This record gives sequence, structure tokens and C-alpha cells, in this order.
Amino acid sequence: MRRRRLALPLASALLALASPAYAVAVPAVPADKPQLLSAWTQPSAASYNTWWAARQNQAAWSSYAFDWSTDYCSGAPDNPLGFPFQYSCARHDFGYRNYKAAGQFEANKARLDTAFHEDMKRVCARYAGDAVRVSCHTMAWTYYQGVSAFGTPAKDAVSGVRRAV
Repeated sequence: MRRRRLALPLASALLALASPAYAVAVPAVPADKPQLLSAWTQPSAASYNTWWAARQNQAAWSSYAFDWSTDYCSGAPDNPLGFPFQYSCARHDFGYRNYKAAGQFEANKARLDTAFHEDMKRVCARYAGDAVRVSCHTMAWTYYQGVSAFGTPAKDAVSGVRRAV
């Protein structure tokens, strides 16, 4: 009987000593991830350029576990009327996906949508002809209004059912 009483505590102690060897190591996310996410999602051209450079070298940022996935402009054309908005949409997706993952989406949505609009306006600024530039700005405004109103799943106020918008 004495052996059995010793065996259980001894086995528990050995198991406790051995378990750290079997623990799964979870890499720590760098503490400056929120600052980088904020820096890369501001409305300025400098912010867009730093995000673009990071996007081109995603492996360098792998320890941050950013979500770089994109569907570009979702169900809307990526290049409406020939205006190349796909990378504006990609950065917008980056902001939405990473702030949602951080649980900080609602606090940042308006700024992300504004940055999206500014990115598209910078695309439009490249066009020389007034009529073309106005058409581009009209498309940018339309896309901006779409994400402002429908850029996240919303609850139906009457039924409480989530609907994709």
C-alpha cells in the first residue's frame, strides 16, 4: 500500500517535469504590432507607401502575424471604368481584417474607409483630363460610400439576424 501512495505523487511530479518539453511554443507577437497597423492604415500617401513596401516583403513581417489576404474590391470591379483601384482595395482589406482580428475594428473603421478614399483619390490625381479625373473621383466617391455604409456585417434592426453587406 505504501508503494502505491508514493507512486502516484512520484508519477505526477515526473509528468509535471516532462510536460514543458511537450508544450507547443506559441511565438510572441511583437509589442509594436498595434503601432505598425496604425502607421500602415492612415490616410496619407506616406502611410500607403510604407504599407506597400511591407506588402512587397511580407516575409520580413511574418512574426507579426498580419493577415495580408485580400479579395481586392470584393464584388465590385477592381478597375471600374479602367481606374486601377485594386491596391486601394487591398490596403482597405488589410486594415479591416487586421483590426477585426485585434478586436479594434469599430474604433478604426471610419479612418480605414477615409484612407481607402484618399488612396483612390491619389489614383485619380494621375489623370490629366478633367473629364477623366472627374469620372475617376466619382467612382472613388461611390466606392467610398459603399464601404462606409456596407463595409461590415450588420445586424438587421428588426429581426436581429446578421446579414452580409
